[in-house]
Amino acid sequence: MSKRKFRENANIINVFSKNRGKVSGVVYGGNSRKIKNYLQISNKLYINHNAKNENRLGYFKTELMKPISPLYFNDKERSSALLSISSILNVLLPDSQPNQNIYKSFEEFVNSIKLDNWVILYIFLELSLIKDLGYDPNLEQFKKNKSETDFQKIKIDTFTYDAPLYLIQNKIPDNPSKNLIKTSLNFTRSIIQNRFFLPNNLSFPKSRILLESYYT
Repeated sequence: MSKRKFRENANIINVFSKNRGKVSGVVYGGNSRKIKNYLQISNKLYINHNAKNENRLGYFKTELMKPISPLYFNDKERSSALLSISSILNVLLPDSQPNQNIYKSFEEFVNSIKLDNWVILYIFLELSLIKDLGYDPNLEQFKKNKSETDFQKIKIDTFTYDAPLYLIQNKIPDNPSKNLIKTSLNFTRSIIQNRFFLPNNLSFPKSRILLESYYT
């Protein structure tokens, strides 16, 4: 989910594991040509974690299991989506607390990002993440409201949003327009910011803002 340089030839990386959640560790030799080529955000790694105790930063031995990010180096939208969701998870997930629902949703998205409607699946992933982090916007309550457009103005807590009807109806739309995608990304981003980032004075990932900018 993230990496940063540590000393001359090492990196500290955060990984998202199925059984242990978010875990940090040092990768010695992480700046060598062999290792740095696969220490890319969203790649799937095999990790061997060693630590003297749970309160100290341990170290990782890593092997590449499945390359993800290199497949989309020339696709700015998909690359931004992978960086975006990885960054959001890296900030919001607590350390060493497994969340298999989020892990499953993330893995399913990574496996489906090659599909034509991947950006809609990304939007559903963010909505699922909001719920799994403990906040349900309860969009079902707005189904009874009538709308003549693809959007519906709704109020959740003290905030007003333009909510896409397909999210309220929990249906994947056919041939969504750029405007619909833009509004959808704005909707889920606004909830994530209002509920998790702003109250905790957290910086919102630039990659997520960049993703949204591609649909203006």
